[in-house]
Amino acid sequence: MDRRRRKQAKTSTTCCSEEVSSIEWEFINMSEQEEDLIYRMYKLVGDRWALIAGRIPGRKAEEIERFWIMRHGEVFASKKRAEET
Repeated sequence: MDRRRRKQAKTSTTCCSEEVSSIEWEFINMSEQEEDLIYRMYKLVGDRWALIAGRIPGRKAEEIERFWIMRHGEVFASKKRAEET
């Protein structure tokens, strides 16, 4: 395997480990106005998190994306339902 392919293999392994650790994220609290704006902006521009974050003072693109994943990701939704019961 040449260097370029080894580097790509390492990158894909790192990516997967980051996804696994994302399950341990803390829930991000957003105000109703922020949530509403995120939903409306997502309908308009899709997953362009930096663009959406630019419309919400004090929020970073990573926070917006994490909030969206936690609200709409099946793993997080089932975990939250389990905690509520």
